[in-house]
Formats: sequence, structure tokens, C-alpha cells
Amino acid sequence: MTLQEKQAFKKTIEEQIEALSVELAQIEKALYPERGEGPSDKVAHLNFKLDQSIQIQRHREATKRLNRLKEAYRRIDRPDYGLCRECEEPIPLERLKLMPESLYCVDCMNELGL
Repeated sequence: MTLQEKQAFKKTIEEQIEALSVELAQIEKALYPERGEGPSDKVAHLNFKLDQSIQIQRHREATKRLNRLKEAYRRIDRPDYGLCRECEEPIPLERLKLMPESLYCVDCMNELGL
């Protein structure tokens, strides 16, 4: 991987970290409404609780991805960034463009059942 490609991935990771941070803030705001902004009746409360459980799952998944992106950002300057941890072959650039936090190529992911 060239230095230019690594710089492009670094910028992509920074942008994705920023976007996920904004998304997490919005989810947290939806999870914990201001006093007096909560549901006003029983049906609204049930709908709020259902929505809240969905938001909690979204928050968990976004937090996991944010942590993986931060770890990828720390690893990007190492020579093993972009290499599959299983077969040690380069992860295709198209895959890294979609998921710069990728640790495995698609073949190894399938073999490992990930």
C-alpha cells in the first residue's frame, strides 16, 4: 500500500469517526429525552420503550464500530495495516474503502466464520 493510499484511508477513517460520533450523540439524545419531553400516555410510553430498545442496539453497534475505527487509525502507519491477519495477503483496496477497519480478507472471514 502506498503512502498516498494510507493517507486517503486515514482521512476516510477520520471522517467515519466524526460521523459515528455525531450519530452516537443523536442516539444518546433520543435515549434520554429532556425532562418533560417524554411520552405523555401509556401507548406513547410503550412506543417510546420499543424505540428505545432499538436505539440501544444501534448505540451498541455504532460504539463497537467506532472502537474498531479508532484501532484502525492507530494501526494505519504500521506495515501490517491492510494485510489479512490470517493469510497475511493484502486486503483488497475496495474492501478497505468500504470498511477501513477490516482485519481479514473476505476469503479468510468466510473460512473463520466471521
